[in-house]
Amino acid sequence: MKNKLLLFVVFALVMGLVAGCGSDKKDAPEKNAGTSTDTAADSKNGQTAADAATTIKELKVSFVPSKDPNDIITATGPLKDLLKNQLAAEGYNVDKVSIDVGTTYEAVGEAMTAGTTDIGFIPGGTYVLYGDGADVLLTATRAGLSNDSDNPKDWNDNKPTQATANQASYYRALFIAGPSKKGQELAAKVNGGEQLTWDDLNSANWAVMSTSSSAGYIYPTLWLQSNYNKSITDLAHVVTSDSYASSFARLAVGQADVIVAYADARRDYESKWTTDMARDKAIWDETNVIGVTQGIYNDTISVSKNDPLMTDEFRKALQNAFISIAQTEEGKKVISIYSHEGYQAAQASDYDGERQAQELIKSLKK
Repeated sequence: MKNKLLLFVVFALVMGLVAGCGSDKKDAPEKNAGTSTDTAADSKNGQTAADAATTIKELKVSFVPSKDPNDIITATGPLKDLLKNQLAAEGYNVDKVSIDVGTTYEAVGEAMTAGTTDIGFIPGGTYVLYGDGADVLLTATRAGLSNDSDNPKDWNDNKPTQATANQASYYRALFIAGPSKKGQELAAKVNGGEQLTWDDLNSANWAVMSTSSSAGYIYPTLWLQSNYNKSITDLAHVVTSDSYASSFARLAVGQADVIVAYADARRDYESKWTTDMARDKAIWDETNVIGVTQGIYNDTISVSKNDPLMTDEFRKALQNAFISIAQTEEGKKVISIYSHEGYQAAQASDYDGERQAQELIKSLKK
């Protein structure tokens, strides 16, 4: 009887151990879906991304339409494999990288806020406007320009504007007058040393970008406010372009007398001015600067705050990946579509000046 009882006890203990092992195996997280849960589990177990790669099914990257959307899609196509390869080196295996161009700057900001895109190449103005949904990761560095004066006549006296070997952390927005009769009239006054009046500006036809565009709206508004106590909304004849390409096309055919754009925009559209836009003379001969804004902190690579992928570890991996990509020849070709030449780690306070600009814009709309 004692032997039977002993056998029963041993059998029960063995079955309990087997059940316990089976329960542990069932509850162990599988490392196959790139979520914050996976990363957190690794951290608790003392693992890093280098120890066991995290798999991400899809990473979505969105670009603002500051250039022709088709050109952006074509130029950034190689980024898919470049990003996958660099993230793999950081311990993240990405199955698919998707790239799209937003219909507007706001569309990209809204997608980041909603968490429907993971990464956005957006200007500082868009980042600040959608600060509740976007978190800045990197700031772009660009080649400095041969002109950097706040006097528009200096830009006209020293055409064409050329790139320099120096890297710049800011750029300016320019008020560019075109070949129309009114555009030439405004340029002649500036080049003659005269100060433009509000009536001069208000009598022209303008093309601007959306309200979250730093170079295409926000900083030009600050310039108008500073010099005339007016804003873009006070101008009598204004249209909003969906891209800078559209603005230059309007300037070329005389639909717009004045456009606002980033300082090296004419360099970007120099060839298209005499081909796609069918002008006989060079863009440097037919356009002039009539106003120059203060410096604007460079574009950002930002990430969605409402994205479970964006753990501290993954953000660091993305920073490293983009910085490394920008140092390769193929990567340099990709980011040149935005005139970016490299990236440096950013923090929210870098864009405090932009926040002040946004506050002024809000006050002007009241």
